[in-house]
Amino acid sequence: MSATASSTPALGTELTLRGILLGIVITLVFTAANVYFGLKAGLTFATSIPAAVIAMALLRRASGNSIGETNIVQTIASSAGTLSSIIFVLPGLVMIGWWTGFPYWMSATLCALGGVLGVMYSIPLRRALVTNSPLPYPEGVACAEVLKVGHASDSGAGNRQGLAAIVVGALVSAGFSVVVATQLFAANLAQYFRLPGGEKSGATGYDLNFSFALLAVGHLIGLWVGLAILAGAAIGWLLGVPLLSQGVEGAAEAVALTTWSKQVRFIGAGTIAVAAIWTLLKLARPVFNGLKSAAAAARVRRAGQAESLPRVERDIPIGLVGLITLACMLPIGFMLANFAGSAGLGDQLGLLVVGGVVYVLLMSFFVASVCGYMAGLIGSSNSPLSGVGILVVIGASLLLALGVKPLLPATAGQALVAFALFVTAVVFAVATISNDNLQDLKTGQLVDATPWRQQAALIIGVLAGALVIPPVLDLLNKAYGFAGAPGVDAKTALAAPQAALISALAKGVIQGDLNWNLIGLGGLIGVVCIVLDELIKRRSGGRAHLAPLAVGLGIYLPLNSTLTIVVGAIAGWWFDRRAERSAQPEARKQLGVLMASGLIVGESLLGVILAAVVVFSGQGAPLALVGESFAGVAQWLGLAAFAGVGLGLYRWLLRLKAD
Repeated sequence: MSATASSTPALGTELTLRGILLGIVITLVFTAANVYFGLKAGLTFATSIPAAVIAMALLRRASGNSIGETNIVQTIASSAGTLSSIIFVLPGLVMIGWWTGFPYWMSATLCALGGVLGVMYSIPLRRALVTNSPLPYPEGVACAEVLKVGHASDSGAGNRQGLAAIVVGALVSAGFSVVVATQLFAANLAQYFRLPGGEKSGATGYDLNFSFALLAVGHLIGLWVGLAILAGAAIGWLLGVPLLSQGVEGAAEAVALTTWSKQVRFIGAGTIAVAAIWTLLKLARPVFNGLKSAAAAARVRRAGQAESLPRVERDIPIGLVGLITLACMLPIGFMLANFAGSAGLGDQLGLLVVGGVVYVLLMSFFVASVCGYMAGLIGSSNSPLSGVGILVVIGASLLLALGVKPLLPATAGQALVAFALFVTAVVFAVATISNDNLQDLKTGQLVDATPWRQQAALIIGVLAGALVIPPVLDLLNKAYGFAGAPGVDAKTALAAPQAALISALAKGVIQGDLNWNLIGLGGLIGVVCIVLDELIKRRSGGRAHLAPLAVGLGIYLPLNSTLTIVVGAIAGWWFDRRAERSAQPEARKQLGVLMASGLIVGESLLGVILAAVVVFSGQGAPLALVGESFAGVAQWLGLAAFAGVGLGLYRWLLRLKAD
């Protein structure tokens, strides 16, 4: 695999039945993996690059295979890395006790309609944020280079090495997860303790998760984002938790975790909200210019001169975009009416439906703009979906609390919380797809693809992903449950941190007991981070930065996610430094990206399989070979194996032939 592709291979045929079917299969598999991983760690992973490598490997000897066809495969499959992010909201309805499972057709339709809207909103944004923008789109550019190299005439060996990196990563992470399931290796190394000063002094602790998927996330996000997450974790666990837990009685672990979940994470919410607003302010002009450009292209088409537009500038026509958007609003209104009626809110049905549709229509474009910009800046995997969800649920909850709650009996509070979460889920589905689609369109721009064909392909991926998300959610709910849900074992429950936070925010706003002081403090931290980020970028010439969003994530993501991610960011930095000394540094670094993608996919898919085993066996730990008495030894065995295997993987990758 050479470092770069000097020229783009011929585009060839783009939309083929073979490519569409392969894209759908990859989408179904990666969606299931992403749902599990997102509920466990609060993060999802981008699937464009591994999908592109898999497609090139499988189609390499097929007649008529082209870079255009492979690009369509990765475009369809990439929806798995984004639409599955609906799990950051939807499980909240189970957590608050409103749902006991996930109604299939309602959940699937919600995902599908929101996803299609995300595609529609990203079309005018393409001109603002892709065509006429200096944004780097790291994942989009990387995927384009993979496609160019993979379809170069001498790329056969490179394809095999890239596929080997993915497969080995997947097998290692899956195998390690199996051993963890036997309880011979512990899943983490954790300790919570009181600071010096007595039994009522502040509590804190550490929790290192032995997860190769989290390690891989750290590798992918890079050193500076990892250090920003570390800064957020330090704010949360070295300042926030110890200070806010002073004087609280109880075991150190319970006190520390309760303080974090009930108080400190709201500080993180404020930080993330300010970071998202800052992004919106920077977006106003490019979005306006993009809309003007799309309108100009529509005038050219109406004048009968569509053929005069370059092929790489042909989107789905803006008029059709408007019609599809309005067509989506009709079933969304019907779903809102059905949900409100079944929730006992029928007395204000008209107000809720009209207000909900208008909120979805306007707020969706806001989130599409914010997420698209952030995807271009730091990549789809790091885009502020959680922060945007926080803004959306606070906005929806405030409108319901001020405009609807006074018109209903006091007993309707819980139903309003559920309605706020449902509306937020629709908007969030829009955010997830716009977050990804612009990254794909950047890849398409670099390989001279036709935009409207990619946009059609992503709609196909959205519909395929929407079909598989509800049953996977149901499976994981039955196997593990979600933390905080009624009757769930806290030890085995999936954390679903964003869903927990967003549902807690909806409750707090509507019930009037939200601690706005903590959110305000987080907002102040966000402002400070923005100022520091600008100063650091100016002083370093853009080489270093302190991403405010990442700081907020470090504050409110669970400690057993953040620490391993930081370790992965440092490991990835070390690997890249070593790769720079090789004959093909960029190709070597790309192999690291592919291996990291494999690590995530392997552990995530194994997690879904283990969930099925738990459900069908009726046992909480069906693969366990040892009891709790082995836990102490298992911690140190797990740590030694995690460090040793991780180091071995990186050393293998540095020796792997990359040219």
